[in-house]
Amino acid sequence: MRIDGVQVYGDSGQPVLLLPGGAEACDGFFPGLPEGLVADPGCRVIVHDRPGTGASTANGSLAEAASRLNSLIDDLGCGPVVVVGQSLGGAVALLLARDHPENVAGVVLLDPTPINDPRVCARLEGIMRKLTPLVSIPLVHKALSTVMQVSVKRTMRGLRPDCAAALARTAEADFPQLARAVRGITELSAGFREADLPRIPSVLVTADRKPGATIRQAHTRLADALGASLVRWPGATHTVHLDHPDETLAVVRELVRAM
Repeated sequence: MRIDGVQVYGDSGQPVLLLPGGAEACDGFFPGLPEGLVADPGCRVIVHDRPGTGASTANGSLAEAASRLNSLIDDLGCGPVVVVGQSLGGAVALLLARDHPENVAGVVLLDPTPINDPRVCARLEGIMRKLTPLVSIPLVHKALSTVMQVSVKRTMRGLRPDCAAALARTAEADFPQLARAVRGITELSAGFREADLPRIPSVLVTADRKPGATIRQAHTRLADALGASLVRWPGATHTVHLDHPDETLAVVRELVRAM
């Protein structure tokens, strides 16, 4: 069914809220995941583009994302939910769990943006702030698009067709929209304390990086704070839900069943 831009798959069972990375639209972002969770173990899956992202026409900021999602959960009357978030969606999931733990039953974080590392977040916001005016220059935009398409095509090899199609869409990123989506993450990260996170059923899937990598270390601290299982699949990239879709579905299923 559809309720004011919200699509809900399934009629009963544990509600699961999906949060895409970046400013991407939720529709098609997690190939096979909504249908798989409805089929087994029988979840209700909530698909929603939060304000400022995807196809949403409403303005919104990262700072207010958690409160808006909490209101959505209350309006739907479906809390507490299991939240599945990738990249920036993972950071939003953490903010939601910290600020509204009564509405979050558990989280599955798919290589989340490390909001617990202020330096990484400041670098991310700074890059996007500098990049946005550059992509308005046609030659720069064309060159960047070409680089992204070549990179995506290389990564697409061997992916399941629906996952390859989802990855291909990321090469068409709206950089101004993405810059707006990450705006304020530096300040949010500076005020983020791992000790404020609730200990809830949770899994954090990290990409296959070297042990000393900054992001991997930040993920380890987040997992420790949540009491989460820390999972790393060989060869997994930042888009773990696309290069390991079956494992991603299995992880979410396992968490829901354990609850």
